[in-house]
Amino acid sequence: MCVACHGADGNSTASANPNLAGQHGGYIAQQLAAFKAGTRPSPIMQPMAAGLMPEDMANVGAFYELQKPATTVARDKALVQRGQQIWRAGVKATGVPACAGCHGAAGHGIPAQYPRLAGQHPELNLGWLKAYAAGTRPSEVMGPIATRLSENDMKAVTEYIAGLR
Repeated sequence: MCVACHGADGNSTASANPNLAGQHGGYIAQQLAAFKAGTRPSPIMQPMAAGLMPEDMANVGAFYELQKPATTVARDKALVQRGQQIWRAGVKATGVPACAGCHGAAGHGIPAQYPRLAGQHPELNLGWLKAYAAGTRPSEVMGPIATRLSENDMKAVTEYIAGLR
């Protein structure tokens, strides 16, 4: 079932769907459990996760963690430059911390705690940041950060993420 949206190897061709290739297995299992429990609402993912047992979730996570992420590229040089500044140093004027502090210098995240973002579709990450800022995707960590980012800074950092490997 996962293949339809996330691709056979976890590299989605649709910008609305996250790339799962190379994502931390524990993080995927946690997200599947959250979908199943309804603590991460999604009309698409909740039914997909409903029949999964914890060992199924761990197996799905382990499979995608072993897949090789596709090479992606950033498209807008000006946005990438601003995004790199935010990724590495944050936005001092608004108290936004550096993204690399949690997601790592290369965007590989910290297993089970913070997801791998490297190579994700900019449109998807922008949607997530906007949802965090609006509170429609609650997060104690990302909510307060996203509310202090301008839309242009959100676009810049998501463009930079697309080029990380």
